[in-house]
Amino acid sequence: MMPGLGGMDPKHMAKLMQQMGIKTDEVNATRVIIEKDGANIVIENPQITKISMKGESTYQISGKENIQMQTSQEDINLVMQSCGASETEAKEALKSCNGDIAEAILTLQKKNQDEKNE
Repeated sequence: MMPGLGGMDPKHMAKLMQQMGIKTDEVNATRVIIEKDGANIVIENPQITKISMKGESTYQISGKENIQMQTSQEDINLVMQSCGASETEAKEALKSCNGDIAEAILTLQKKNQDEKNE
């Protein structure tokens, strides 16, 4: 018996779900990406269960998430113009500052000032 099932045997639970018209399947995947405005949620090596009932499907996804910020070309150009930075420097600064444009500009300005003082 598994904890969390109210002491019910998993085989009995599966039989009851089948009687109610609920079908579950495991989905094999190496990665799940959920695209959001400004960021992606990436789940590597996820455990995915597809639950089908009355013509509708629901997916249950579990695993370790990693947030990846997205930067637009406009943001990169703004940082480049504000600091006289290269595209690579601007991208790296935005990435290290989690997409915060103001922080990326300040970081590059400080870096440029430190290099001048050396």
